[in-house]
Amino acid sequence: MTDKRPTLTLKPKAKPARSTTSGGVRPSGVRPSGASADGGASAKPAAKPTYRPSAEREAATPERRAPVTREVPRLREAHQVKVAPQRDYRPDLKSDSLALALLGAANAVARVRGGSALPQALAGVFTAYEVTPQARGAIQDIAYRTMRQLGRSDTLLGLMTSKAPEPPMLAGLLCAALALLDPPQGTQPPYEAFTVVDQAVNAAASHPDFAHAKAMVNAVLRRFLREREALVAQALKQPLARWNYPQWWIDSTRAAYPDKWESILAAGNVHPPLTLRVNRRRTDVDTYLATLADAGIEASRVGPSAVRLAQAMNVSQIPGFHEGVVSVQDAGAQLAAPLLELQDGMRVLDACAAPGGKSGHILETADVDLTSVDADPQRLARVGDNLGRLGLQAKLIAAEAQDSGWWDGQQYDRILADVPCTASGIVRRHPDIRWLRRKSDTLQLATLSSKILDNLWQMLLPNGKLLFVTCSLWPQESEAQAAAFAARHNALRLDAPGQLLPASGAAQDHDGLFYALFQKNAA
Repeated sequence: MTDKRPTLTLKPKAKPARSTTSGGVRPSGVRPSGASADGGASAKPAAKPTYRPSAEREAATPERRAPVTREVPRLREAHQVKVAPQRDYRPDLKSDSLALALLGAANAVARVRGGSALPQALAGVFTAYEVTPQARGAIQDIAYRTMRQLGRSDTLLGLMTSKAPEPPMLAGLLCAALALLDPPQGTQPPYEAFTVVDQAVNAAASHPDFAHAKAMVNAVLRRFLREREALVAQALKQPLARWNYPQWWIDSTRAAYPDKWESILAAGNVHPPLTLRVNRRRTDVDTYLATLADAGIEASRVGPSAVRLAQAMNVSQIPGFHEGVVSVQDAGAQLAAPLLELQDGMRVLDACAAPGGKSGHILETADVDLTSVDADPQRLARVGDNLGRLGLQAKLIAAEAQDSGWWDGQQYDRILADVPCTASGIVRRHPDIRWLRRKSDTLQLATLSSKILDNLWQMLLPNGKLLFVTCSLWPQESEAQAAAFAARHNALRLDAPGQLLPASGAAQDHDGLFYALFQKNAA
């Protein structure tokens, strides 16, 4: 039986309507992507692209069946059969080619649309393709670019095609190519346009699921280049394309910060810096800045222990990283340990500790007896790895922070509660979050965080301090949560930064975090 697949048609360029006729025009826009989270020979020979790293780092739709008037089952026609996508198919492409990088990024985007977080999606792609370190960097770079511009690319595809491209990997390929052809305003495209088109067609031709669509890939991308100005102008009329966030996210930000919502959304689309935390047990900031200068690395101070590199690089190239002299950590996240006012000999609990940045900072600050708890054993292992690199130790427990079965009954002097949240304050580092979250997640996560805080409060000694941290911008998860917690437990609220909005400047550069510090009254 022949597997006959439907062919995606291109939308013709709009023509002026005649006065003697009338007709409906399909509303332009993007079809829902469903995220919670590759051609023939070209006119020019494929040029080997030069990769310029940027600094980072399916869902199957329910099949529509015709109504049945009789109880006898009806068989589907051959062309109605949907073949499972071959995400793990290893393409026959050069390891250093842009085509492989585009295909890998498309694969990762499709996995995010299916509900996977981008880091996990990329890990799956790397395993399936068995890529080189250079290819890993290229795939990751393009995938992150695509996530940051997904709303705009989806809208442009809606303007140029008659239906959503399928399978999802094909849509991901087109979005990845558009992200390279249509970079954010003020930034240079990382590749020549003809190279992107040529390599995207090659990527499509290399995959059996959508090799039949290579001509469509070529036509869509070339049309975009011809009509870029008009298409972009039309797309930007829609908030999804203008801001690259779901509408509910835009509305929530505007409601919470009516005077700052635009700058907050814009900040989330900016490529984040690489910020380091200097281990004060090993050196001081001024000495480390001098070390970087000697190595020809430009950097600046953006916090008491925070150093921001002018250009991101692989951690293997950062002086002192493997020796534990520095760690990668956002400047805003580095406020946690100092707020705890740690002293040698204290019993300290870091709840929801993975991946271990704050645990490491706690142990760098004072000689304390630290217990680090996290619900995910694999992520907890990363805490151990990070502490091992620093030459530090803590008691690691895999457990739910809202439960107390793991607790030995001895209360702590200090508790750090970096609770689960929508992570709306760190989208510049994790651009997939906006496409994976739903509006209802805010209430569900706030409810879970409330249970965690109530459970941890019983573990705190009288006169002890609990630091409530969240990387959310929504008041339901931050200020409203803190106020309700203080009222429930008659907790004394101490000075703390409160809500930090994403900021990037000469003197400071940090994500959007929230801090509230409480002291437990003596019995």
